Amino acid sequence: MKQINLEDREFTQFQSWLYGAAGIHLSPMKKALVAGRLFKRLQFHELESYGAYFKMIMGKENPDELQFALDLLTTNETYFFREPKHFEFLRERVLPFASPGKTFRVWSAASSSGEEPYSLAMTLAETLRSTPWEVIGSDISTQVLAKARNGHYPMERANRLPQSLLSRYCLKGIGQQEGTFLIDKSLRQRVSFVQVNLIETLPQLGEFDVIFLRNVMIYFDQETKRKVVSRLLPFLRRGGYFMISHSESLNGVSDAFKLVAPSIYQKP
Repeated sequence: MKQINLEDREFTQFQSWLYGAAGIHLSPMKKALVAGRLFKRLQFHELESYGAYFKMIMGKENPDELQFALDLLTTNETYFFREPKHFEFLRERVLPFASPGKTFRVWSAASSSGEEPYSLAMTLAETLRSTPWEVIGSDISTQVLAKARNGHYPMERANRLPQSLLSRYCLKGIGQQEGTFLIDKSLRQRVSFVQVNLIETLPQLGEFDVIFLRNVMIYFDQETKRKVVSRLLPFLRRGGYFMISHSESLNGVSDAFKLVAPSIYQKP
């Protein structure tokens, strides 16, 4: 099939739709990314233009395709133990003070394909021997959530996993599954995944001791950041920790937290 150009006016349509649907602001520099990620869908549906594809996903006939497009445009890179300082802080400064009788709860609010929630689960399993704990992962993309629930990854994804954790919590694929690994069932059962759109009304998930909201605010404008953070605030218990990516900041976004370490905030 011949190459199809994404016209500026077509890009603007996707831009405003994605902002309305997910609060994500696509800069003009992302035009090639949008074209690349959606091109196979144009091929699949034998469409001649991105405008025709946009018209199709906006129609009532293909609700699944709308979610498919959303998944393609909101999936971001992730890996195990990304930004290790946060896991260190959790291990050394938070978990030793967890109340023994109370379930310690962590929410990974932009969980992508599950590497972050499983990294959290391993950290909790290692540190909280007798204290009950629970991890919830959420994302807007149904595709990455399906991957996360499976907990099945190509072996190259394990290169940031400490060997001790890899042997304790992961099963190495053999035969047809060679070159992959699976998160052990006992760990998978303690992590639940739910579809959540951070710019819409949030489901009742209860209160958390720690909320991770990392590498997602970079896609939001200032107003959306404020709304999302104020929406998450009631879910964090008093004294709980809110962790964002090292490339992000709550400056001008929220004054409801105090900064305790770079990119780590606490609810007073």
